[in-house]
Amino acid sequence: METLTAAKTVFIVEDSLPIRARLVEMLGDIKDVNVVGEAGTPAEAITGILRTLPDYVILDFQLDGGTGIEVLRAVRAQVREIVFIVLTNHPQLPFRHTCMEAGADAFFDKSFEISKVRDIIAGIRPACDERTVP
Repeated sequence: METLTAAKTVFIVEDSLPIRARLVEMLGDIKDVNVVGEAGTPAEAITGILRTLPDYVILDFQLDGGTGIEVLRAVRAQVREIVFIVLTNHPQLPFRHTCMEAGADAFFDKSFEISKVRDIIAGIRPACDERTVP
């Protein structure tokens, strides 16, 4: 008897179209993962995330017209169950602290650690491993 597994849903918040396309392609290689939305601004992201209620949000720190912090604070105030994975070109400790305090579950340097996003969503690595802030 075959066991049915619910698909994991992902919403991508990234203002760079090439990086967004790379993330969609990377996630497309994982069985039972569906990208349910994409956004490039905080307002689009908040609206889309609250509409689709994905399992995971891949969130860029710097967005057109604002930051991922706005998205984290707005969504976390209404929904606690979503796993937020922040990707950034600003991996400095103050940004990490701010993101984690706002509700991020993981925080990665976009240039060197993007593959860790795939590992979390595929279930290879728990997001909470990255919550420890040095």
